[in-house]
Amino acid sequence: MKAMHYTLEQLNHASADAFAAALSGIFEHSPWVAEAAARQRPFASIDALHRTLSQAVETSGEAKQLALISAHPELAGKAAVRGELTAESTREQSGAGLNHCTQEEFDRLQALNRAYRAKFGFPFILAVRGYDRHGIIANFEARVNNSRADELRASLDQIYRIARFRLDELIDA
Repeated sequence: MKAMHYTLEQLNHASADAFAAALSGIFEHSPWVAEAAARQRPFASIDALHRTLSQAVETSGEAKQLALISAHPELAGKAAVRGELTAESTREQSGAGLNHCTQEEFDRLQALNRAYRAKFGFPFILAVRGYDRHGIIANFEARVNNSRADELRASLDQIYRIARFRLDELIDA
């Protein structure tokens, strides 16, 4: 199924509900982000829209931020194995080759997922575009040693990168 595309003008003039529905896949299972941004239209550019969406997350408080982070699937995790990822996450993980992991790579990712979640209480988030499996694993291995505060910040920054990639795919410039 081909993904819908919109112009910024269409989004600026859509009803608040239609705007939020159009942007529902930008932040994983978190429609509240687009709902908050809908009140701040019109947007002069995709950059302005992205900044507003990101600011909605930044000002939402740690509980909502953790819920947003936790809404993301683990890389090559159980949801991927069961085919339960969103269309966006499936495209992103497949594009990075995570669907072609060797058994050794898959086992390493599973171990990293468990260690990371045990240490931080949320899944590892990486905007995988531009990475291959080896780069993803190296990034994962380095970040599992960070502090919780550093990983909370890194996770949000990665979510903003993912959101920008998704906006660029959704909106015709």
